[in-house]
Amino acid sequence: MNDMNPLSQLGDMKLTRRDVLIAGAVSTAAASVPGLAAAQAASQGASTAALPTPSTAAQPPVMAKLSLKINGKTEQLDVDTRTSLLDVLRENLHMTGTKKGCDHGQCGACTVIVDGRRINSCLTLAVMHEGSTVTTIEGLGTPEKLHPMQAAFVKHDGFQCGYCTPGQICSAVAVLDEIKQGIPSHVTASLTERPLLSAAELRERMSGNICRCGAYSNIIDAISEVAGRPA
Repeated sequence: MNDMNPLSQLGDMKLTRRDVLIAGAVSTAAASVPGLAAAQAASQGASTAALPTPSTAAQPPVMAKLSLKINGKTEQLDVDTRTSLLDVLRENLHMTGTKKGCDHGQCGACTVIVDGRRINSCLTLAVMHEGSTVTTIEGLGTPEKLHPMQAAFVKHDGFQCGYCTPGQICSAVAVLDEIKQGIPSHVTASLTERPLLSAAELRERMSGNICRCGAYSNIIDAISEVAGRPA
């Protein structure tokens, strides 16, 4: 019978430093696994509980009655309250002269004149303009009878691809009205004096209308001619 003391047996074992480190790492990992699993289960349960319960049926859009006077004609519409003025013009009324460019209010292609003031129609909800008077490029002139600004753009070659042109023309018409009313811009020298009809003033006021073809100088010439200043 072997009566060797167990402690003496342990003394005979040859453990290297590497063996001790490996054994410690394994025991630490084994101790942490149950806690980690529990934490993951709790996290998944919390995220599942936070998820909204899907509705049994899709909610219909909220509709509203809308009356607009567009290019001299009163339009009675029933529109989704989330619809932009741009989409009402293009999709509901099929007035596609107003262009959808960036749809973020950065390019000016969708510019129309609402109650005498130019706006980016992609940035405003149609229902915000109940009873408003809207002028689009279709309302400024026709191929048979061009608006003076349209004719000047043609004369001075103020466009190339033409995609931004409707917004450019609507904006240009409003710009001359702003100057006539004495509304200052960022480059107006004095807030107490009428703005000058200068190239710098026109460039600043038209800066929200982007022409990727680069017809800016010709656009300024066209606006200047309509304003009565030599191009």
